[in-house]
Amino acid sequence: MTAARKIEGTRKQAMEIGRNRLLVTGVVLTLAFAVIGVRLVDLTVFRSGGEPRLATISPGPVTPAGRADIIDRNGVLLATSLPTASLYADPGAILNALEAAEKLITVLPELDHGDVLAKLRSKSRFIWIKRNLTPKQQYRVNRLGLPGFGFQRGERRVYPHGRLAAHALGLTDIDGRGIAGLERFFDQTLRAGNRTQVALDIRIQAILRRELMAAVREFRAIGAAGLVLDANSGEVISMVSLPDFDPNNPASAGGETAFNRATKGIYEMGSTFKLFTAAMALDSGTVDLSGGYDASEPIRISRFTIRDFHGKNRWLSVPEIIVYSSNIGAAKMAIDVGTRTQRAYLDRFGLLRPPSLELPEIGTPLAPSRWREINTMTIAYGHGIAVSALQLVSGVAALVNGGLYVPPTLLKREGDKVVGAKRVLSAETSAQMRRLMRMVVSTGTGKKAAVRGYAVGGKTGTADKLSARGYRKDATISSLVGAFPMDAPRYIILVLVDEPKGNERTFNYATGGWVAAPAVGRVVERMATLIGMAPDRKPEAAHEDKPMVKAKAIPLAVPVSRQPPPPSASPTAPSSASSGEGMRKVSAADESRLLKRVRAVLQSPPRKKAEAGGAGPLEQAIATN
Repeated sequence: MTAARKIEGTRKQAMEIGRNRLLVTGVVLTLAFAVIGVRLVDLTVFRSGGEPRLATISPGPVTPAGRADIIDRNGVLLATSLPTASLYADPGAILNALEAAEKLITVLPELDHGDVLAKLRSKSRFIWIKRNLTPKQQYRVNRLGLPGFGFQRGERRVYPHGRLAAHALGLTDIDGRGIAGLERFFDQTLRAGNRTQVALDIRIQAILRRELMAAVREFRAIGAAGLVLDANSGEVISMVSLPDFDPNNPASAGGETAFNRATKGIYEMGSTFKLFTAAMALDSGTVDLSGGYDASEPIRISRFTIRDFHGKNRWLSVPEIIVYSSNIGAAKMAIDVGTRTQRAYLDRFGLLRPPSLELPEIGTPLAPSRWREINTMTIAYGHGIAVSALQLVSGVAALVNGGLYVPPTLLKREGDKVVGAKRVLSAETSAQMRRLMRMVVSTGTGKKAAVRGYAVGGKTGTADKLSARGYRKDATISSLVGAFPMDAPRYIILVLVDEPKGNERTFNYATGGWVAAPAVGRVVERMATLIGMAPDRKPEAAHEDKPMVKAKAIPLAVPVSRQPPPPSASPTAPSSASSGEGMRKVSAADESRLLKRVRAVLQSPPRKKAEAGGAGPLEQAIATN
């Protein structure tokens, strides 16, 4: 019994000792872990600047996260943001600046060794080494294991289509802030994470840019601009300016490449302005399609002479003035309209004020401060007033869409919703302008814009560029503004080429009819197929139900001339017109002579250089004595 009790006591004592030892060990381990924890907190929180660190990723982004996407009218991605990392350094935590610089250059060879070394030896506690690294670059830098370096999360703006819509989209700076184009205009909206859908169609954008680039190369031009506008909604379907830049490489956006010729550039548009002159004359009742003006002699006013390039040297009907692009006829038409009425109509067409487009790069039109008679005459054919390409297409849209001016927009319209439309012409005048524009392409200076199966209308323009010493005869702006289909115009197309040079194929002409018209025709042909518009084998059928005075027709009831008729003209041949006043009947003999004259005009073959490709370099020129 005694022995058993001793054994039991010994066992209890051993168990008690074991428990005490475990307790002591637990306390010691707990204290050890507590010390380690405190030390870690001290090192990582309170003394982070005092210890060298390996490259790490900071959770705090440099740029606001979540800049929203920009998509085109069909949902195609135009601009987006991708996560990225930027490399920075704390020079105070770098052990060997020279060694660190040499190692960085091995994985980032685009960096300058001297510049990196100077940064690493600076007294600053934070310096950027390189922004927006690729994942591969980040991995290579991280493998170096250099203390004092870190990565900071951010975003990089990416444009999948590169240069294709550069001037419309614009770009962002290195910190993700919009600095040009739509990126700047909608900067706050995009930074708030709201996706923006624009009216651009990237497919049509590609077509237009390709044709503009071809024209620039062929005619050795310094630049070009192009627009496609929905005539009913005001949506800008395509906008191109050359030369352009790659928004993925902000360094390429400088000088001429950053200049938007479509919205910022201000140009004298030449004979395209004759469309507005004819529209205001017809709409105000100053003249009708059966009227006309004497274009047999140049107009001399002050020290200037207004003349026609390849003039007909005879009386011209209103359609002929547009089809043959007569400066003399347009000037006389504008004088009949009057200065005040001309200015009022141009303002209606949005040509005297900057357009309200969602871009910061908007040019301000130039118009005379004192609008005198000479200004009225020269503005009639596009000299003495300078507007942007966007203003021109917006105004022409009002001429053909039934007479409504619709403010242009780069945002996609919801359904058939139209905002801010104002009536500026009667529907009847608009119908007349459609027929006149169709005749320019079918028989006039814009024949090279014709496309089989599609009723294309338009007007050519060739304007001498201004310099400090006046108009330059060796530098022009050549353009054509067109519309299709002319029975119910939907799209307005403008091609503008800056300082083209003629070649052997164009007989050394560099006019709108030779340079811009073929490009517009090719855009129409490719665009129509893309949007599913089937060709009409008889495109003129839409116009046969309402005959009009053709460009080669002469009315048998003519106005009394305000000026003496030319020597070659018949006694009853008109030289100037107002609508209906001073009209007198012609005799049977005179009528017979007039009919013979019409037949002769219709049967005469066109001259190769004068009429086959449109008006020449002085199509709208005003020549000084």
